[in-house]
Amino acid sequence: MVASIQFSRGIDEAVVPDVRVTRSPDGSNGTATFYFQNPNALSSPTEEITGMYLVDEEGEISTREVKAKFVNGQPEALEAVYIMRSQQEFERFVRFMDRYAEQNGLGFSKS
Repeated sequence: MVASIQFSRGIDEAVVPDVRVTRSPDGSNGTATFYFQNPNALSSPTEEITGMYLVDEEGEISTREVKAKFVNGQPEALEAVYIMRSQQEFERFVRFMDRYAEQNGLGFSKS
């Protein structure tokens, strides 16, 4: 199974996001912010954006924190925030991102 990101269940988003991850010093929680420039989800008026779903062979991670960015009244980007509240959630997220990055040729840079 491939790792994919969806905004409507069953419909993979083709646009690869810019992802920023922060983590507390003790590793107990973290935040991942996804930024999609001109995602397909915005160009399909028939599909309702119900959240962001990260789907892979382990199952699904989801968040309802999805906001559209508008320029001159037109939707131009989506920003989604996933909050990890435990070490286990953080590790699960990292496993998903490893799979997703490998499929989409993403690099990782530590700041």
